[in-house]
Amino acid sequence: MDADTVKSLARETGFDLVGITPTGPTLAAAFYPEWLAAGYHGEMSYLEGHRGGLRSEARQLLASAKSLISLGLIYDTRQPYTPDVEFTSQAWISRYAWGDDYHDVVRRLLYQLVERIEKQTGPFEHKVCVDTAPLLERAYAAQAGLGWIGKNTCLINEKIGSWIFLGEILTSLELAFDDPAPFRCGTCTRCIDACPTDALVPIAQTAGPSHALDSTKCISYWTIELHGPIPEDDRPGLGPHVFGCDICQDVCPWNRRAPQTDRPDFQPRNALPELEELAILTEDEFNERFADSPIERARYGGFLRNVAVAMGNSGNRDFLPLLETLAANADPLIQEHARWAIEEIGAIE
Repeated sequence: MDADTVKSLARETGFDLVGITPTGPTLAAAFYPEWLAAGYHGEMSYLEGHRGGLRSEARQLLASAKSLISLGLIYDTRQPYTPDVEFTSQAWISRYAWGDDYHDVVRRLLYQLVERIEKQTGPFEHKVCVDTAPLLERAYAAQAGLGWIGKNTCLINEKIGSWIFLGEILTSLELAFDDPAPFRCGTCTRCIDACPTDALVPIAQTAGPSHALDSTKCISYWTIELHGPIPEDDRPGLGPHVFGCDICQDVCPWNRRAPQTDRPDFQPRNALPELEELAILTEDEFNERFADSPIERARYGGFLRNVAVAMGNSGNRDFLPLLETLAANADPLIQEHARWAIEEIGAIE
């Protein structure tokens, strides 16, 4: 089977982007240990050790792999970007979490593509990966020509922008490789200037990305990956965010004309919910409301921690009764952040 046939089958399966690249180390592989050494991964220890070592070379995940098929799926929908919404009483949730869990959606399509290919080639060795696999997937996607890694550290495609879910198929098939996409951020620094917490830091590289993400300063890290208290000095920077952050993508010029998806899986369940309705959720209601959603990753206690901080940042005194209730919660994590929010509202007056 040739590469063009694989790409045609990928598009028939529903993927918006497809490219093919070798399975050896990428340009980003050399910087990854430096990123870890700088502590930019924070408390995400799963990025270190044995699994961290696997990330640098795809063929370590499948010894027979000769090609990596990189695939992209649009997830932008017909909803306003967060900077276009006035922060009053609504919670900001990252766009990728508005619909169903993308891991399940992308993985299902990847297996469908494998089946389509095998109908023509017969069985072949393969491994399907979504972003839970120890793989530097953005680096491989850039190497496969899907786009470049922008200053916001996201993969950016010149026609689609950066609202892209990625998936990979490592395969024993020998396929023709694509050329990497050129870097097209130019002198633009909108993402860097807009980041409220200065999480995008320059790095010295002759090739590969020009910037790295310091996760310990990133709103997405604080609201999703950090399971303990959010550092007090950093809480005002969260603004209305309760799960993730899209600011560095919202302001990117390449996203202003990005196409949108009609896939039912990615349509918003409730893109901008009211903080009040989130603050009164019981644990069972949280689990039911966000079943099969990426928001489950924050867990109930972490999510209400985030809601309390967002309420505090609003300066809205109408939230005080709800915050008093949260301050009496049995979970010390929720208690402490609710008390901070109450004090913050008083200080904003």
